[in-house]
Amino acid sequence: MSPTVIPAAAPPTATGRAPAGPPAPAPAGLRATARIAAASDGRGSTALPLLAGEGPLALRRTRGGPGEAGVMLVGAMSAPLGGDHLRVEATAGPGARLVLRSAAATLALPGRHGEPARYDVRLRLGDGAAVRWLPEPLVSVRGSDLRVRTRAELAPTARLLLREEQVLGRSGEAPGLLRARLTVTRDGKPLLDQELACGPSAPGGWDGPAGLAGHRALGQLLVVDPEFARTPPPAGMLGEFAAVTPLAGPAVLVTALAPDALRLRELLDSACAAYGW
Repeated sequence: MSPTVIPAAAPPTATGRAPAGPPAPAPAGLRATARIAAASDGRGSTALPLLAGEGPLALRRTRGGPGEAGVMLVGAMSAPLGGDHLRVEATAGPGARLVLRSAAATLALPGRHGEPARYDVRLRLGDGAAVRWLPEPLVSVRGSDLRVRTRAELAPTARLLLREEQVLGRSGEAPGLLRARLTVTRDGKPLLDQELACGPSAPGGWDGPAGLAGHRALGQLLVVDPEFARTPPPAGMLGEFAAVTPLAGPAVLVTALAPDALRLRELLDSACAAYGW
């Protein structure tokens, strides 16, 4: 009969406890957050008491419109790659005016081990604040897997102009997997909550006649403005593949499809001229 072998207990530490096991592996990919805070200076202009970027999310002050502070998001390195988690957090206090732009398109790139990347944007707007979020397009590169989450929280008298543009693949290239969700609340109540998925592993039909119908660029312009409560924009079309949808809020959503990023920008620029500021 074979003898029973009992493993020896780990020697106690100075506290009388057994030593902890091996540390948990560090999460794969890069973690970086950009933080922006805008505040009215009481003299008709907007100050930026907080402007802090990390890693690939570098921030630069720029010129905005009248009374408006401008911030440019500059990519300091290639990101997001698979496994990365990037965050942009911007707060506009009561009466503040802020415009946020990016210097170049964002490329979603595949990582080494196939993990998805995440890109989160959170906007908070106080009473009387006005924010324009106008990034350059997001390009879904073949083999990438990106999850985008944009959340905006508005006080009742705040105004928001938000543009999103997605391009499926570079020239002559199949897209990666892109999953994006946009959630907007006003005075704590839901205004808009929508989600899309494009590329490999997306639900069937995403590129069919009821989906993108073969288009490679898609985008939307959301405008939230208390003035729409008195004169809501009518529903309609901006060309063959751009729809204008009034929302209870008051707000208007313009959704557009195009063969390329240039034509998509033209459609959304015309919508901005009609409904934005």
